[in-house]
Amino acid sequence: MTLTETETQRLSELAKRHLWMHMTRMGNFEDQEVPVIVRGEGPYVWDARGRRYLDALAGMLTVQVGHGRQELAEAAARQAEQLAFWPVWGAGHPPGIELAARIANLAPGDLNRVFFVTGGGEAVESAWKLARQYHKAVGQPGRYKLISRAGAWHGVGMGALALTGLPAVQLPFEPLVPGAVKVPSTNFYRAPVFADDYEAFGEWAADEIDRAIIREGAASVAGVILEPVQSSGGCIPPPPGYFQRVREICDRHGVLLISDEVICAFGRLGHTYGAGRYDYLPDMIAVAKGLTSGYSPLGALICSDRLMEPFLQGTSTFTHGVTFAGHPVSCAVALANLDLFEAEDILGHVRANEPVFRAALGTLEDLPIVGEVRGAGFFYAIELVKDKATRGKFTDEEADRVLAHLNAGLFDAGILCRADRRVDPGIILCPPLICGPEHFDLIADVLRGLLTDAGQLVH
Repeated sequence: MTLTETETQRLSELAKRHLWMHMTRMGNFEDQEVPVIVRGEGPYVWDARGRRYLDALAGMLTVQVGHGRQELAEAAARQAEQLAFWPVWGAGHPPGIELAARIANLAPGDLNRVFFVTGGGEAVESAWKLARQYHKAVGQPGRYKLISRAGAWHGVGMGALALTGLPAVQLPFEPLVPGAVKVPSTNFYRAPVFADDYEAFGEWAADEIDRAIIREGAASVAGVILEPVQSSGGCIPPPPGYFQRVREICDRHGVLLISDEVICAFGRLGHTYGAGRYDYLPDMIAVAKGLTSGYSPLGALICSDRLMEPFLQGTSTFTHGVTFAGHPVSCAVALANLDLFEAEDILGHVRANEPVFRAALGTLEDLPIVGEVRGAGFFYAIELVKDKATRGKFTDEEADRVLAHLNAGLFDAGILCRADRRVDPGIILCPPLICGPEHFDLIADVLRGLLTDAGQLVH
């Protein structure tokens, strides 16, 4: 599908006049055209002029099985014809019931209860609200705080925003919801202590959670929320034993452990859930994105049986709900998406190709501007530095110049990914889970030239 020049310009002008794009500097488009993406197939998308791009960000870390899957479009159409909408308020519907059971059957331990929402931020909001109400229901009303990591991203709702560890994102909306407590991330590349011992650093980072609980007073802490691989800050994996130690700390203090897997679940790390990859059992798992591969909005909070128990008695109710949660069309799409995962062994494909992806990116480690390549599965980041030997950082002006060069160059080269500095400057790469060596090599080849030039901008 290619649009005429007149239609392309018309849509761009309409976008400038009416479309408020998310997390976007709208002033960037004062003198330039708004890109218009019109079609997708496999790992590629096309703009209105017919130009093809490799979607190395999977839309928004979302399109696991690739674009243009007829199976998912047909599942949506069939369900819309039969029952387009019914809320999961006091009643269920077949695709919602079947999907809840399937999600629970894939979950670890006794995480058998599925509370649907429409997206990741809502799943995180729901987790904090449930943690608070659960503790009240079991006679511990003082537990309202949630501990999260510095630099982490947990969403933009007022509760989730407070948990997000990015002051620049939070500042315009202060005062924030009270009760969000921050601890250090597991970024070993920037380790403030034990910089020569990964496991000891992991123990220290986990123990920072223990110290935070004690400092705040355990009787005031409801839970700890962590991503299996922390997205913001550059795909930061956990050190060995980190999550096992966190689980023990939470149990000792009677604190709930929430696994924010909005990005990491459904294959991104080569497993259905990141908790499975790193062998820990949370009390809740927040999911979205890959659950439907982005073909329809849906999220969920997967909870242990223990958290449901207080709400099975008498008139007790979890007083929280969303109109479009568990939407029948979205649930039908999710079921079809999970069918594709099984039929095409998506998880096995990711596990088999993870070393290939890592090796392709590893060819860039000789460049002076590349500090570290890190991540897991099909979820990697390249941290950029001014001085490789000292791990020295750019000034703000230098970082802006480098990132502007990279973003413009990647777009011109037909690669869509994210180069930003939510913490330190870096490039996030998470292609659709159907990608293979030819896509990884293309990404690495394009990045080599751009990173070489970017390094010269600051030296």
